[in-house]
Amino acid sequence: MYFYIFHWSSNGIPEVLKGTVADPATFMTERELLLSEEYSKVKNFIFFILTPLEWLVYLFILGTGLSRVFEKWSELGLKWKVIKNGAYLFFLYLFTAILFYPVDLYRYNLSKKYGISTQDFSSWMRDYVIDFWVGFITTLIIVIVLYWLLHISKKRWWLYAWLLTIPFAIFMMYIQPVIIDPLYNEFYPLKDKALEEKILDLADQANIPSEHVFEVNMAEKTNAMNAYVTGIGDNSRIVLWDTTLNQLSESEILFIMAHEMGHYVQKHIYIGMAAYILSTLVGLWLISKIMPWLIDRFGQVLKIKEMKDINSLPLFLLLISLMLFLSNPVSNFVSRYQESRADEYAMELTKNPEAAVSSFQNLAKTGLSEVNPPFIVKIFRYTHPPMLERINTVAEYTKKEK
Repeated sequence: MYFYIFHWSSNGIPEVLKGTVADPATFMTERELLLSEEYSKVKNFIFFILTPLEWLVYLFILGTGLSRVFEKWSELGLKWKVIKNGAYLFFLYLFTAILFYPVDLYRYNLSKKYGISTQDFSSWMRDYVIDFWVGFITTLIIVIVLYWLLHISKKRWWLYAWLLTIPFAIFMMYIQPVIIDPLYNEFYPLKDKALEEKILDLADQANIPSEHVFEVNMAEKTNAMNAYVTGIGDNSRIVLWDTTLNQLSESEILFIMAHEMGHYVQKHIYIGMAAYILSTLVGLWLISKIMPWLIDRFGQVLKIKEMKDINSLPLFLLLISLMLFLSNPVSNFVSRYQESRADEYAMELTKNPEAAVSSFQNLAKTGLSEVNPPFIVKIFRYTHPPMLERINTVAEYTKKEK
């Protein structure tokens, strides 16, 4: 991957698009182009080494007997099995967090170096600690229920676990905007009431029930821009980063909001939830077949006696990580299609292709986006179409309309 990303792959602009609005040379300076290429290559390389590194860490924890050590520590002075499993997870979670901390710190410093992050170290550490506890508590609930099911049903645990993931996923989506997100940033009604009225007018045209648009203070953390519609039911929210408000014109903001509304109108949230539920069913079923076979064949090497023992958790996490990585091309393809559909919806709703082009150009500049990534990088990393494709699609759409 190092040679592919840094030497073999080409992210040049096709001849047919050179000099057009999609060509980054027409809207980025030479320095921005250089920084974009450097930053993107480093980020891509980190992505492709982190996942296999995670697998190696889990194998190390199992093969060295460290998992059994965590299990023994969790049994000291503790009576209930649920509490013991929780203690084991804490040791495992803390160990992996400490192990990957240097990588996370490097990524933070990299973002600061290239001018993407504006967050000071103390604020970053605060978010890092919040991330740890939110992730731990969420995983704790899942692990406790999972290993309880493994104890009461050796054969059908995966089916019961899948059935329980459905209400849990819906519950997490429901509380995300009102409980989890505010832990990181302050959310408040949009200060620009004239702009809010125009956004709500767009929402009304799209039949989206919403009374307020929320603003979030991200300028103290990043120069990047974003906007989104989050949550379900009466907890759904339209959210704008203040960086978007500060750096884009009103017409560009309205286009971006129309794009986010396109996701809502076309039911992408619910389609995504259905895809998650289906993929979880397949994943759990595969693990129920693969994991016992691995334990039967390599249990002595991995130091695992039975799947229901909590010290088998690193193997469980390894298989999940492997499946998620292998499924990335499919899930990203679906996501890119949905993003393209939302772009089309926004163009139809706003009737302002110039705003669409300029908003994409500004997003690429502030985020130092790689407008035309290498093929493997695109299929494994890109949930949105590359900016080259998005800008060119808008330009082609304009020609068709004319």
